[in-house]
Parts: sequence; C-alpha cells; structure tokens
Amino acid sequence: MKKVSPFALGATLYMPATRTDLLSVVMGEKLQGLRSLVVCLEDAVSEIDLDVALANLGTLLMDIDRRGGRPEDGPMMFVRPRNADMAAKLSAWPLMRHADGYVMPKLNLNNIDAWAKSVEGTDLYLMPTLETKEVFDPTAMVELRNALLETIADRVIALRIGGNDLMGCLGLRRPQSTTLYQTPMGYVIPMLAGVMGAAGFALTAPVFEQIHSQDLLKAELDLDMAHGLVGKTAIHPSQVAIIHRALQVSIDDLNSAKAILSDAAPAVFQFNGAMCEPATHLKWAENIVERARWHGLRTDKTANLSGAPLTLIEAAG
Repeated sequence: MKKVSPFALGATLYMPATRTDLLSVVMGEKLQGLRSLVVCLEDAVSEIDLDVALANLGTLLMDIDRRGGRPEDGPMMFVRPRNADMAAKLSAWPLMRHADGYVMPKLNLNNIDAWAKSVEGTDLYLMPTLETKEVFDPTAMVELRNALLETIADRVIALRIGGNDLMGCLGLRRPQSTTLYQTPMGYVIPMLAGVMGAAGFALTAPVFEQIHSQDLLKAELDLDMAHGLVGKTAIHPSQVAIIHRALQVSIDDLNSAKAILSDAAPAVFQFNGAMCEPATHLKWAENIVERARWHGLRTDKTANLSGAPLTLIEAAG
C-alpha cells in the first residue's frame, strides 16, 4: 500500500449515509475544494434507518462504478461502519474498492484485533477514532499505541480525536463561548499529541459544533495547529474553507523550514530572530513543507510578522 499524507485530509466532512446527494459530493461536483469526507453509518444514523443507509451506500458505490470510479482530483472517501463486524461485511463487497478506507469508531484494546481482521485482503486504509473513557488514561493510551504499532500501523493515515464523545464520557458538552482547550480536552489533546505523536501517528482535531461562531472556530484552529494536529473534522460545509485556511503555512515558517532542511545548513543558525537547530527541528520542518504542499501559503498581512520580504527560500542541495 502506498503511503498517504495525513495533510491530504484537510477538513474532513462527515455525512450520514442516508443522504441522497452523496454521489455529487464524492464526485467533486458539489462542495468544490473538499479534500475528504466520511459516509457515516454509526452515530449519524439511527438504528431504524440503518437498512436504508446500507442500501444507499451500496447504490453510491454502484453509481461510482458506473462512472468509472472516483475522480483523482476529488475528495478522499471513507466509510464509518458501526463496528468491526459491519466493517468485515462491507469489506466483502467488491465495490468497496471505490472507498479509500474506514473510520473506526471507539477503538480500544478489546476490538483492535477484530478491526485488523476486518480489512485483511483489502487495500483499505484506516482512521481509528479515540473517543472512549480509556483515552483519559495515559497508561491505557501507551498500551493502545503499542497495539496499533503491532497490528494496523501501516494502514493508519491518522488518528481522529472524538471530542464530543470524550466530553460525553464526563457528562459535559462543549461550551458555546470557549474552545475545547478550555475544557478537560485541554488535557487530553496535548497528552495524545505526545503519546501518539511521538510514535509517528498523525492526529486530527475534534469537530467544532458551533456552526455560526467562526471567530471561535478560528481561535480553536490556532490551538489545533500549535499542537501539531493535521486536520479537523467538519460538520458543515461553511467550516471547510476556514479549516483549510488555518492549515496554510506562513512564508516565514516555510522559509525557515527550507533553511533547516538544506544540506548546507549549519548545526545552529539564526533565522528571523529565532534559533534554528536542524537536529532538533527536522521533523517540524518536514511537516511544514508537507503542509505547504497540500494547503499552500497564507497571504494575509498577519502571516509575515517578521517584516521580511515575501520571498521563498529554495533549499540548497
């Protein structure tokens, strides 16, 4: 399986499998600029509607097949089954090859082997969701990280942080006037960024459910970026462009990253008034270049706080 950049995900829009406009979104005809989407069979679909949702997914896959497959420049498409048993049944559908993979709800040590078996013999990627009470326990997350490394790590594009479910474990709901980082998630997200990120797993940020609070969404995205998160779940099309703008890279950061990655870079040097040390900042620099590759450069006036000319440094060598 070829490696997929987690930065390719961008804003990931969740859509219930019961929707009738899925094909136009999947084919890139509607919501242009969308990078990835999830056809959800889990929380977004009630039990009474499950048969309809599965039939609608089957129709979607047949329609994609009739069109000769999904366009290369269209959004990545993932399916979110209810559990590993459902995933195994879906994997047996020949047309499931038109999906990129599964979003795995409520991953834990008890179901990870079943999820691994559900995709055996396929080329489906996986995006496990961390959203159960065990996520609050760093020791449990170390154990889960090790299990991921031993089983499905080669299929994992990114780990998704299920903010609403995690808040629900505590009997809480996101406040309307603050970011998630001002709740107990302000402990969980940095902990996961450390435990999982240190093992090489990318993480995506939880959904922002206040659809009309764009300024608060932007503030939360700043914190998402500061914690190294590579994308964010979207629940409304109006959030997609805002998330993608937040993922853009400033010219100063890109120039700094290219200087760090240069074969001619000294062991320690100054750039834009900050110390750069390639041995320490290598991974950061690689991530900045990859982010810029997928999301481009910020062009707003605040992106160039140093006052340096807006010129792009090409790495030597």
